[in-house]
Amino acid sequence: MTELPLVSIIVPCRNEEYFISKCLDSILDSDYPKEKLEVLVIDGISSDGTNTILQEYTQRYPLIRVIMNPRRITPVAFNIGIDHAGGDLIMIMSAHATYNNDAISKSVEYSQQYKADNIGGIWKILPRKRDAMGNAIVAALSHRFGAGGAAYRISDKQSGVQHVDTAAYGCYRREVFDRIGRYNEALVRNQDIELNLRLKNNGGVILLAPDIVVNYHAHTSLSAFCKRSFQDGTWAILSFAYSSVIPVAWRHLVPLFFVTSLMILALLGFWAKLFLSLLTSVAAVYFLTSLSASVQIAKQQRNARLLPLLPVVFAMLHLIYGVGSLWGCAKLLRRRGLKNLFVVTWNQVIAVKGHPVS
Repeated sequence: MTELPLVSIIVPCRNEEYFISKCLDSILDSDYPKEKLEVLVIDGISSDGTNTILQEYTQRYPLIRVIMNPRRITPVAFNIGIDHAGGDLIMIMSAHATYNNDAISKSVEYSQQYKADNIGGIWKILPRKRDAMGNAIVAALSHRFGAGGAAYRISDKQSGVQHVDTAAYGCYRREVFDRIGRYNEALVRNQDIELNLRLKNNGGVILLAPDIVVNYHAHTSLSAFCKRSFQDGTWAILSFAYSSVIPVAWRHLVPLFFVTSLMILALLGFWAKLFLSLLTSVAAVYFLTSLSASVQIAKQQRNARLLPLLPVVFAMLHLIYGVGSLWGCAKLLRRRGLKNLFVVTWNQVIAVKGHPVS
């Protein structure tokens, strides 16, 4: 029988006193042998009760270590963890998420069976506050109309192991980071997407196994949802300034094109009514598509209260994300200028096609 590998789990956190215990308990409750686990909690100088909780866990469980991250940035935390990890496999974990009991053992099993460079599972997104709006936000983030083609958000347990472009909170072979480098520390967001795209461009095998389940507790207050959507949209564009490859999937740019088309049609409508008619048609198609998705979700979940909320949540998600992307474009143009921005983007496209960039 093949000896089980040592697995290093990296958990970046900052001010997670309400969730860190649940996260660590789910790891400790795993069916994977404890002597084959190490847990590296990378703390970004927490100012709440997180440190006290972590001290209690490190005293009780020698497999848990706490390492400080003075820069307080997520990709820096990942890289600190990688540098200190002793495992043959490295798993990335969120401090406000929990694993199913068999998630670690299945990750190891599939990593060995399929020789995957990164194997990840599906997110079961849960609201931090179980009210009507929280449930609607979670439903939107878990549906194809809201999440695009992100397989880890929309796949189910019947869909089988599949090749993907990104496996969030994945299980990586140690040699991956020696081969393609560490996380890009300039990316406040999208660092996992960018790393996986680099891995894929270098011939890496990235798989998603739907029976590996991560329970992710999303921000579901309306203000946090809007702020997160705007920041995600902004970094979908800003990431281009800090990466040698296209740092996002094409689905991340759809809200930008959608919002831009609405604005252009609205402006042109001052000169010709034809453009106002086109604007009305685009808005009507969007609304009908949103309504159809909302009805589908409400029926699946047998929750009629979702129906009036979901079209609003979808619209806020897409429009705010798109406006954030426009803001990202403005910041890039101000920083680089139109000519330099075009050159950088063209070089990234060429690099993705496998040609050297001079």
